[in-house]
Amino acid sequence: MSDSPTLARLCRYPVKGMSAHDLESAALSVDKALPHDRRFAIAHGSTTDLPPDGGWAPKANFVTLVNCAKLAGIEAAFEPETGHLTLKRDGRQVARADITTPLGRTIVEDFLRAYLAGEVRGALRLIEAKEDAFTDSLDGKLSLINLASIRDLERVTGHPVDPIRFRGNLYIEGLPAWAEFGWTEETKVQLGEVGLKLYKRIGRCAATNVNPQTAERDANLPLALRRGFGHFDMGVYLQVTEPGTVRTGDTLTVS
Repeated sequence: MSDSPTLARLCRYPVKGMSAHDLESAALSVDKALPHDRRFAIAHGSTTDLPPDGGWAPKANFVTLVNCAKLAGIEAAFEPETGHLTLKRDGRQVARADITTPLGRTIVEDFLRAYLAGEVRGALRLIEAKEDAFTDSLDGKLSLINLASIRDLERVTGHPVDPIRFRGNLYIEGLPAWAEFGWTEETKVQLGEVGLKLYKRIGRCAATNVNPQTAERDANLPLALRRGFGHFDMGVYLQVTEPGTVRTGDTLTVS
């Protein structure tokens, strides 16, 4: 068994704020997000400053776990080939539609308005990113989480921490805890055939307090990070410098 760091899990989140979709592989392009990651987002009805061309917008415009924990109570599965989004609650299908069409988006919006009634502002709109994904950071479109760093956080909290709370794309096993915070913009990061470089550390907010299994706020992870390590950060944003396909099990090298 190799001692080299490897890609243990590869995830995307087709609808911002909703559940993760595990992948075995994905093609990555220079300065782009993981394909179909945060392709859609749920805009507040009161939001008025979204780009008309489907361009990137700050997360304050959207319903996310930081302002609506109940969103985690819905399992979302997106099929890029057909455009269909299937929503389930407690294992039961509650909505299914092609959200690349106006009618399909209306079907999903109607369900979400009813499900989230009283918790969100105005009439929700499901919108699609045409070029950029609706990532939290405009320039850091790919996020890496070091699983050893999460285990060190568990030492501070005294209980297990689901890595999905941090909604990362690349979950790495085999790095020393917090090694990623020693990287600089000059550090060359290679994951399989894909070249990457550091953009910045990821500061964490109250969205991480939401349990992805129960949709309950049952922790204060930003406070735990601050008390245990003197910062609010977990994971790093990366940018793709050399395109290629990443696969679970790929080796990570740093130089």
